[in-house]
Amino acid sequence: MKDFLNITKALADENRLRMLMALQGGEQCVCRIAELMGLAMSTVSKHLSILYQAGLVSARKEGRWMYYSLPGKDAPTAAREAVALVRRSLVGNERIAADAKRLKKVLAMDLSELCKRQCGN
Repeated sequence: MKDFLNITKALADENRLRMLMALQGGEQCVCRIAELMGLAMSTVSKHLSILYQAGLVSARKEGRWMYYSLPGKDAPTAAREAVALVRRSLVGNERIAADAKRLKKVLAMDLSELCKRQCGN
């Protein structure tokens, strides 16, 4: 029951749903997600931490940067099914379509410059 509650709580936030949908195309650095969302890195990191704890995203660290992706085949069935439900449910959503368009622009930005700017360095 605890796992189910963690998943449903994690999905009960629009920003977290948008982040899940942004990961459809593959792994993303927190800097890119922050740029896409227009939120502070700390806020994005907190949201991604909640998704990670619920098993809805995978994470890896490279140097000082964190990268997130949708869960793989080794993830619990409930988490994979929850992500699939989100993806099916939000197909055609205007906000998600706008995010996808914006993400293309974010992906065209130089990652090192983007991360420096996001971190205030």
